Amino acid sequence: MEKVMKRHIALVMVMTLLFAAGAAFAEQASQVIPRAKLQQVITDFVHQKTASLGLETSIKRISLNNDLKLPAGTVTYDVLAPDQWEGWGRANLALIVRVNDQVEKNIPVNVDVDAYGAMVVSLRALDRGDVIGAGDVVLQKREVSATSGKFYANVTEVLGLRARTPIRANTPLRSEYLEKVPLVKTGQLVTIIAENQFIRLTATGRARGNGGEGDIVMVQNLGSHKEFPARVVDTGTVQVDF
Repeated sequence: MEKVMKRHIALVMVMTLLFAAGAAFAEQASQVIPRAKLQQVITDFVHQKTASLGLETSIKRISLNNDLKLPAGTVTYDVLAPDQWEGWGRANLALIVRVNDQVEKNIPVNVDVDAYGAMVVSLRALDRGDVIGAGDVVLQKREVSATSGKFYANVTEVLGLRARTPIRANTPLRSEYLEKVPLVKTGQLVTIIAENQFIRLTATGRARGNGGEGDIVMVQNLGSHKEFPARVVDTGTVQVDF
């Protein structure tokens, strides 16, 4: 009986040692990725996405709360974002984690990003038809997510344009708010210039639309009564390339 007990105790000890060795091996065969590392992967992705836009970004929230335990091996990451996400505001991302090129985790991540960019802002209230001068606007840093549509980021882009609609003071200027001052108006008599490197011809025509400098308008040649597109050069002059 005593021999049986000794054998039983020895067997238990061997099993305990084997279990401990297996646990130690399993521990050595895994790795832990800190939450801070995962958050940095998301942060780097956001900064890369907005780098070419000339914006300053500030991440308000990343929904990653725990460290990540993975098998041993080389870890790589991919971040997937909705096609329509521009890199700021709220979005649902996916963090794909691979070990030795095999997908181990697909983690949903909610982010909230503030983005700031230089915008042309009105210094005073503008009435419809007002032409923008240097004293009417200023360049300021504003939150992009608070301004929808294409905004102007250079003061020189808006100088000489006119307000298409009334604009309140302290308003970021968007492309749909402004238009070129028409140099040619519908029904106006214009001088048509047609030239190339060898010849220059002129004729009198009538504009069939409004247009600012560089715009294309339809004109009618009063001699031939033919209509064709021409580029507005200045007040009362359009040009046809041939």
